[in-house]
Amino acid sequence: MELPNTTEKCEKLQKKAETRLPAMSGNSSLGNTPVFDINNYTCSLGYLLLPAINEYTWSVNVRAILYLLGLLWCFLGVAYVADIFMASIERITSKTRIVRISDPEAENGYRQVDLKVWNDTVANLSLMALGTSAPEILLSVIEIVGNNMESGELGPGTIVGSAAFNLLFISAICIYCIPDGEIRRIASVKVFAVTAFSCIFAYVWLAIVLLAISPNVIEVWEAVLTFVFFPLLILIAYAADKNFFLKRFLKKRQEEQDVVGIQMSGEVTRLHSFQDKSVDEEMALLAKELGRQDLSPEEAANLLSHRIASEVPHSRGWYRINAIRNMTGGRKLLPPINDTTQSLYGHMAKPEEKTESDVVTVKTDPSQGGKKAVVQFTAASVAVMENEGKVRLGIKRTGLMNKPVSVKVETINGTAVAGEDYKAFEGTVEFKKNEALREIFIEIVDDFEWEPDEFFFVKLKVDADSGCVLGPISICEVTIINDDEPGTIQFSKPSYVVKETGLKALIPLVRLGGADGHISVKWQTKDITAIEGKDYSGKEGILEFDNQETTKNLIINLFESNKAERDESFQIELTETTGGATLGKISKTVVTIINDEEFNGLVNRILNMTKANLEALELHKTTYMQQFIEAMNVNGGQLATATFVDYILHFCSFFWKILFAFIPPAQYCGGWPAFFVSLAVIGLLTAIIGDLAGIFGCLIGLEDSITAITLVAMGTSMPDTFASKTAAMMEKTADNSVGNVNGSNSVNVFLGLGLPWLIAAIYHHVKGNPFIVPAGSLGFSVIIYTGTAVIAIAVLIGRRLMPSIGAELGGPKCSKIICSIFFLTLWVLYVILSALQTKGIIDVKIG
Repeated sequence: MELPNTTEKCEKLQKKAETRLPAMSGNSSLGNTPVFDINNYTCSLGYLLLPAINEYTWSVNVRAILYLLGLLWCFLGVAYVADIFMASIERITSKTRIVRISDPEAENGYRQVDLKVWNDTVANLSLMALGTSAPEILLSVIEIVGNNMESGELGPGTIVGSAAFNLLFISAICIYCIPDGEIRRIASVKVFAVTAFSCIFAYVWLAIVLLAISPNVIEVWEAVLTFVFFPLLILIAYAADKNFFLKRFLKKRQEEQDVVGIQMSGEVTRLHSFQDKSVDEEMALLAKELGRQDLSPEEAANLLSHRIASEVPHSRGWYRINAIRNMTGGRKLLPPINDTTQSLYGHMAKPEEKTESDVVTVKTDPSQGGKKAVVQFTAASVAVMENEGKVRLGIKRTGLMNKPVSVKVETINGTAVAGEDYKAFEGTVEFKKNEALREIFIEIVDDFEWEPDEFFFVKLKVDADSGCVLGPISICEVTIINDDEPGTIQFSKPSYVVKETGLKALIPLVRLGGADGHISVKWQTKDITAIEGKDYSGKEGILEFDNQETTKNLIINLFESNKAERDESFQIELTETTGGATLGKISKTVVTIINDEEFNGLVNRILNMTKANLEALELHKTTYMQQFIEAMNVNGGQLATATFVDYILHFCSFFWKILFAFIPPAQYCGGWPAFFVSLAVIGLLTAIIGDLAGIFGCLIGLEDSITAITLVAMGTSMPDTFASKTAAMMEKTADNSVGNVNGSNSVNVFLGLGLPWLIAAIYHHVKGNPFIVPAGSLGFSVIIYTGTAVIAIAVLIGRRLMPSIGAELGGPKCSKIICSIFFLTLWVLYVILSALQTKGIIDVKIG
């Protein structure tokens, strides 16, 4: 079907570019001398806001470079204001109401939970999709409105180009970035099926409208239907999320998961919980674990804040805001942790994952990751027979090994006196390059007189500039034994009081009257007020002594207790020995477990600092003063962790940060003022970006359609790239990384093209004219994208169904690389074919 004047109007639109060339006309009074209009020069007419000043005398090359830099700078600006826009959307969609749920175990018989007002699926496909796609959508709207209700190439081309970039390029990044051997699966399969179908359907519908029903013309009913598909998509996805289509066949059952979903009245809220513990209880457990490490309260609080912020499920908006702040040198949504604390992060097991072996605390590395040499004795104590004449002590080096180091050694009197019982030693031990072990010998004086066992100490010292540090065993106790009996074994005292801080009780056993040979002693525990298996881990066991070993610690693991005051006891008894040793007088001891008030105070400080850190990270709890402080400081004031790149990005975006700090904070009036003001600012910046891209493309000889699917599409989608990569690595599912891409692509068509087409179609209908949208390169681009999208979604589904992979993202390294390269190849192929068709190199007649 061809409407009156359709062909004529198509030709008129195709000749629009001619107005961008310099004008030259003849003048009868001057004969044939041409007259130039300095306001009409190359690539100066036909734009909405630019050029802002007369650029008649500027060279084309200089203008092209300046417009490219301006375009990139405006991409940074629109990304930053999108941070505020997404924060307002987070504030709006995170609105909750308090409900009571019956819980017999709770103190009052119920517990209160915050129930989300917005359904997650509806939020993702409406406001969240608008937030992530606002520049593309507004560019399409502004282009038509600013072009006297005539269609342009930049807006529609950007929408299709962004869809290709999102589905193909971002998916390739997400597939590859998952650590080797790990996978990420789509959790909301029904919603993904709906959005995947709508993603294909949206562009098939676009091709049908442009090429089949009314070629090159958008009629009112087509525009209305295109726009109506947007709320229809939301309704269908919501119904799929709630199992409305399958209710009669499904038996719903709520299972305990790491993230507990509470479903009431069709609305869902997510509570972050480990085995039904509240977040506060989980934080307290982790704070105790960190309190036992060699960390300052500030480092422990940062590490705990990082852990909690990483584990709590986040929306796609949160990941996009975090990506934008990384791009602009702003305040990070994950508390930064330094290299020292980074090594501890992997040891912070979830409470339900901890085993008995995990009770032993994880100490920080004194070598600072191999940067320094660590020197210490091989044993904390040794014994030597008086008649042996000398004792051998081993000194070992770990950590940095590729340079020589030295350590000083000296003896210190105990009950044994230098000169009478042993010869004093003072000297320096040299370690050569890559040398790990050295030995020293100290002479023992045999005086032929009977004496009780005596001891002295050997101490290590290092200079501050020696390049090495001392390990935990820097002092060695040497015991001089007067006979060669195996000795007697007993406790050092009849009772011990231990604090629960270290989650282990170290009970020393001593070997008296001889230390010859290998011996062992059996022990068993007996409950008094402490209960084995609940308060401590005991029952029975065997402790072995090596030859010449005189002291040994019996280690009893303790369990956490939430009691305000702890006073529990159990008994340990030595039962029998081997190797000729006998039991001494103190064969029984009582161990009493008490609280550590100092440690509890440290834990409380860590918890309070952690809560303050997490509260400061909330997106919608900033004031005007905080906005300006964060805008004027790199990393939002977190200077200790700022990198050189952060300073560069902060400098580049400083103007935008100060300007947009005037936007109302998201905490005011439910986030709506920030929503509308930032949306208006995005619209203004998008209009400028449209002109910058159009003029830049004109200056270098690129058509608007090519500029749209490459430079503009990549620039507007870059925050989504980093956001999806972070979500893929942090989340346990693929929903927030690639799962929402299809929904955003569908919304781009239904809203980004449906809304401006609806406005323009009604306008032209009232005027009595058809609304012309030349298919041309747009139709070809849509067809190519649709084909690549079908292939890409088929590959994602195939990866999930393949037993060797079993998920959309991640899997074996080889399959990751192959799939990522394949997706990137599809995107490059889409760009090349679309560009060649626009340039006329591929002669494909569309429309």
